[in-house]
Amino acid sequence: MHPKNPFSNNYDFDLLIKHYKPLKDFVFTNEYNTQTIKFADKHAVKALNTALLKTYYNIDWHIPDSNLCPPIPGRLDYLLYVSDLVQKENLKLLDIGTGANLIYPILGTCHFNWQCTASEVDRDSLKNTALLIQNNEALQPIEVRKQQYKNSILEHIIQPDDYFDVVVCNPPFFKHRFEAQQKNQRKVKNLGLKEQDNLNFGGRSNELWYKGGEEAFVKKMATESALFKTQVQWFTSLVSQKEHLKNIKRAINKTHPTEVKIIDMTQGNKQSRFIAWTFN
Repeated sequence: MHPKNPFSNNYDFDLLIKHYKPLKDFVFTNEYNTQTIKFADKHAVKALNTALLKTYYNIDWHIPDSNLCPPIPGRLDYLLYVSDLVQKENLKLLDIGTGANLIYPILGTCHFNWQCTASEVDRDSLKNTALLIQNNEALQPIEVRKQQYKNSILEHIIQPDDYFDVVVCNPPFFKHRFEAQQKNQRKVKNLGLKEQDNLNFGGRSNELWYKGGEEAFVKKMATESALFKTQVQWFTSLVSQKEHLKNIKRAINKTHPTEVKIIDMTQGNKQSRFIAWTFN
């Protein structure tokens, strides 16, 4: 994890339960005499992340069970590396596809005191982001914009008088519903689960798949980024599959950026990365 990530150490479950009592139902002591939760249980994962936001940022957070539950430590890691990239205090951030969880604007606002704007195409997710902002005074400065056109990413969101220091994005992973279901079944088998309902793999269609998968999504984002080269300092996107980087980087280079970077991140045994490019 990033050296400045406050979640790099083991969780203090007693402290978390003190701030969010429902987490207590999911905490147990394992064979190593360590308190933990069952990370294959989506309800336990949701309770843990709700507790983290309440304990560290005093945010009352709720998302429907049908939506993706983001891992707070990993999402903060992305923003910490973005902070290293941009190196600006009063940073203006645009989150593409914020989902129902609004997590990047929440962390950007509460952890860094950034000015955050988010876009989202799904109507139900937008309703939930509105409730989160309404129920948390600290989140009131966040602006959420509806993407009216499902085939657009940056277009119709970035307005002529906008300027953003950075765009962040967690693109849909899969190419179609069938690929997402295959991944779901594989995860059930690997975890030795019998009940698929306990799986922490959730999400609505627009969160999980996009025609052509994440590679096609980021390529489309790269093409559109050339239209806003004077309005955004850095465009960035997570890339879940390392093998997609070559084609994504080739698509970005076709837009003639002045610089392209790939920033590697590590969270425990998990390797991740994001790609960043600029025209300035």
